[in-house]
Amino acid sequence: MNCSSTNISTALERTRHEGLNFLIIPAALLTGVTLLLDLLLLVCILGHRHLCKETRYLLLANVFLSDTLFLSSNFANIACNMLQVKVSHMFCELIMVSKVTTCCSTILTLTLMVVDTYLAVRCPLRYTQALRPRHAMGAVAAVWLVAAFLPFALLLLTPAILLSGPPVLKDCVVLVILDCLQNQMHINLHVYFTVMVFLCTALICYCYMRLYLVTRSSGIWRSRYSRARTTLLLHALVLTVYFTPCFVFTAQLGLQDTMEAELAVWLDTVNVTVLLVMSRASAPCLYGLRYREIYRTVWMTVGRRHPSHIS
Repeated sequence: MNCSSTNISTALERTRHEGLNFLIIPAALLTGVTLLLDLLLLVCILGHRHLCKETRYLLLANVFLSDTLFLSSNFANIACNMLQVKVSHMFCELIMVSKVTTCCSTILTLTLMVVDTYLAVRCPLRYTQALRPRHAMGAVAAVWLVAAFLPFALLLLTPAILLSGPPVLKDCVVLVILDCLQNQMHINLHVYFTVMVFLCTALICYCYMRLYLVTRSSGIWRSRYSRARTTLLLHALVLTVYFTPCFVFTAQLGLQDTMEAELAVWLDTVNVTVLLVMSRASAPCLYGLRYREIYRTVWMTVGRRHPSHIS
């Protein structure tokens, strides 16, 4: 089976002439700043024992790790397409598998963070006794296994379904990779992402609704500018910007055969250069630095002071 990507290549050339590549400039700037912040927060969390003892911080560290790997792969992908570097089909597949795996890892970890908050509020005594750092590490390992299962399975099976051998690609985009998959593989990929995204969304909504019902009688929601309202608003904002690209990608998978090539290329370009990058850029400020312990540790790390007084 040969890859029928002629229409996609033509649409990509048209988008370049229409100036859609200007989105790469802000994407590159945001990627560089976000990578620095993610690495700083990751080092601060993993390098201080008082932060590594808490499950929520270990899960947050996995979010920053996943985002760092995703942004690196995504920027390499964008740079190759902008410079029109010809790459092998296998290299393009590795880039795509890395992006999909790290993106799934972030979504699953964010879902676990919401579940962790729910359990901490609902069962505080059992939570402190049952959940240990080793359990958090086991959950992180399970997240990576689930996130990497189908992408790496597709990576191993794709050479077997390409009768002409791995071609050299001028444009390394997910649309070209999807064109090289058989119809059944395409359907499996669509079902996998659809089920994962909607299950995670349903679980997050359930946990937040239950938290509201449990805590509404405590009075923490009465003030318009209470910390509980602000926290819920910020978390909802972060989860929205993280899940929106996933819904776009899921819709793109479902409409791949019926969508016009130019619309598909435009949607994919905006998703890769704007939505996915913006969501990662918001996490360090809205999630990481908002925790007081992390903020103090980062401040003292940058100021070269030892945070020994932080409990």
